[in-house]
Amino acid sequence: MAKTDPGRFFEDYTIGQVIRHAVPRTVSGGERALYHALYPARHAIYSSDEFAQVCGLPASPIDDLAAFHIVFGKSVPDISLNAVANLGYAEARWLRPVYSGDTLRAQSEVIGLKQNSSGKTGVVYVRTTGFNQHDLPVMEFVRWVMVRKRDETAPAPADTVPHTAASVAASDLVIPAGLDFTQYDFTLAGEPHRWGDYEIGEQIDHVDGVTIEEAEHMMATRLWQNTSKTHFDATPRADGKRLIYGGHVISMARALSFNGLANAQMIAAINAGSHANPCFAGDTVRAWSEVLDRADTSAPGVGALRLRLVATKGGAPFDLRGADGKHLPHVLLDLDYWVLMPT
Repeated sequence: MAKTDPGRFFEDYTIGQVIRHAVPRTVSGGERALYHALYPARHAIYSSDEFAQVCGLPASPIDDLAAFHIVFGKSVPDISLNAVANLGYAEARWLRPVYSGDTLRAQSEVIGLKQNSSGKTGVVYVRTTGFNQHDLPVMEFVRWVMVRKRDETAPAPADTVPHTAASVAASDLVIPAGLDFTQYDFTLAGEPHRWGDYEIGEQIDHVDGVTIEEAEHMMATRLWQNTSKTHFDATPRADGKRLIYGGHVISMARALSFNGLANAQMIAAINAGSHANPCFAGDTVRAWSEVLDRADTSAPGVGALRLRLVATKGGAPFDLRGADGKHLPHVLLDLDYWVLMPT
């Protein structure tokens, strides 16, 4: 009996299947240091214990997206080891901050299956939840991924495409316990712009760009223990390229958005997200944002801002879709998310 695991293929999934993922991971300050080394991340609440404490938190959490990558990485060997691409996200909520010393684990439930018309691949929909050492959920998200079939002649399951909400309602956002921005220091945070300074429909060009390096994206993917073959093994693709992990693009774009959104301190939810086009080493990632909505919260001095974050590899800022309604070829990421800001 073979002791190695080739990973699951499309025909190995069933609706309602619950998969507990290995391996739990204890978070340390090392994750923060490496995250900040890989991305130009500068949001103050994730950089300074003292700043976080003034904002009502016990210490500086690790970046929301670093926690997301860790939980996501737990799911990869079971969900996307044989993936062609991770396609999108919905209904993602951060339920409590993750601090140094927390141990994270994850499990996923299969909520949808749909074979592609080629018969070679299918789309697997899962709801993944990350837990800490107290068995308390720290985040949850739906994602869908295109997975290869082991046997192209294997019968396909009946199509089941789950309904996902167009957005997370502002009333369903979870505000971290104790969060209070009434003593917020805008000078230390880096910009003076408050929640009320942003208008619905406003667009922000984040100006800067970062060229993706092969070594850095592979280091990031290893850091998150993401074992998907498409990010490491260049041989399956006809062009001989390694596909950049989509989360690497998300983190890069989020870090670039600091210029213009320095006070968008914490991510509360992802409403929807799609990796519109593949990203490869050598591409230069730029970003722009659009303000979609604003909402009050019950926390003192805290407002919620709904943003569209778009990462590109060229093209003019604010160009998103062509006349056919499809994303333009230079668009890498289209992410709709909620952030928490001082009012």
